[in-house]
Amino acid sequence: MQSVTLSLYRFGSLGARLWAFSQMATARFALKGIRDLQTYKLCGSGTGEGFTPVPNTSVYAILATWPDHYAARRAMFGTDVFRRYRDHADEALTIFLTPASARGLWSGVEPFQPEDIALDGPIAALTRATVKPSVALKFWGQEPDVSRAIGQDRNVMFKIGIGEIPWVQQVTFSIWPDARAMAEFARADGPHARAIRAVRDGGWFREELYARFRVDAVEGKWEGVTPDLTHRPEIPMQDPIEVAAE
Repeated sequence: MQSVTLSLYRFGSLGARLWAFSQMATARFALKGIRDLQTYKLCGSGTGEGFTPVPNTSVYAILATWPDHYAARRAMFGTDVFRRYRDHADEALTIFLTPASARGLWSGVEPFQPEDIALDGPIAALTRATVKPSVALKFWGQEPDVSRAIGQDRNVMFKIGIGEIPWVQQVTFSIWPDARAMAEFARADGPHARAIRAVRDGGWFREELYARFRVDAVEGKWEGVTPDLTHRPEIPMQDPIEVAAE
């Protein structure tokens, strides 16, 4: 089954932040040479919880797809580009996902290959949109209320906002304990529902994609801890040294 990985990196020093920023332009050359890497996206993030138009110069992400989790782990621990990211970062976290559903396009293609799998545990939701420049100010006018609503929802297990191009290409990623909790938030009459109605009524997006995933495993630390985002690991996790040696 296809593996989707979201790798997050937090950089502390000015030198490390400048290095991470430079990788937005240069890391793609190294990534293209990785065996089994199907697609990848280099992303920055927003300040606060990420759902803001102000860039966060300390947090960057790599979203990637692979034939399976083992291929992903071989790359995580056996290639120079991922090793360099870990070496420069103060914190690094990778979430391993299996796509369960997806609709829409990302840069004109369908990056995820959904499987007919049960979502009986934590579920991850990803939305990606290209905002039309003519309505970017309207779109970001909605975001502070949406960000607060997500941050105050007690069911949200993990959340971050990232993006390829500031202000116009945005990705929201969140993890929920189950599909019911996620659906209740989406349907509740509040800032999120009003923003969705405004987007649909106004045709604000040039391109959009919505996907759901099973959360299979989490490795690394974020904000000092390894987030407990899975009921149980769906894959036997090998020792990193063994994987790198394969």
